[in-house]
Amino acid sequence: MKNKGIKNLILDFGGVLIDLDRQRCVEHFKELGLPDVEVALDLYHQQDFFQKYEKGLITSADFRDIIRGKIGKPVTDARIDEAWNSFLVGIPDYKLELLLELRKNYVVYLLSNTNEIHWQWSCRHAFPYKTFRVEDYFEHIYLSYEMNMAKPDAGIFQKVLDDTGISPRETLFIDDSEANCRTAEMLGISTYTPKAHEDWSHAVSF
Repeated sequence: MKNKGIKNLILDFGGVLIDLDRQRCVEHFKELGLPDVEVALDLYHQQDFFQKYEKGLITSADFRDIIRGKIGKPVTDARIDEAWNSFLVGIPDYKLELLLELRKNYVVYLLSNTNEIHWQWSCRHAFPYKTFRVEDYFEHIYLSYEMNMAKPDAGIFQKVLDDTGISPRETLFIDDSEANCRTAEMLGISTYTPKAHEDWSHAVSF
């Protein structure tokens, strides 16, 4: 049996559950006139104010004001949010079904580097399925912007371990970033790194 002894799953959000379209987001911000957006939106090393936003070090209002300042002309909150949320495509129904199935056999946690605007959009548009809402899929949800920490820093993993009391040896972490998985492995957590759009259900046992 695969994953013998695994009782807990820690899942990433972007790229593991929700499909992403970085290029669409880049194009939308370009249309708004945001300079150097390709560099700022590097998928795994989001820089400068994007990274501060994901760590909750600046508010959503600050984030929008910074973007307006860089664009150099008035842009509504709604247009900024629309451009920013164009990064998010959606969660395939089969992955939502998978999460519900996994909860029958594992304690399932979410650990995501994300931000308030993206998370609010996802709760409204990506997670609702049949009668289920976001809180139905996970035992607990850990979000970088609420914790003021982000992967791949070891501290965020240690916080989850300390908070939940779970054993690293009984835990599988699924994340599309090799750097994030390396940190988890250093703490004794098993890992799996899926490719974009992969059905990773084969990595867990039922």
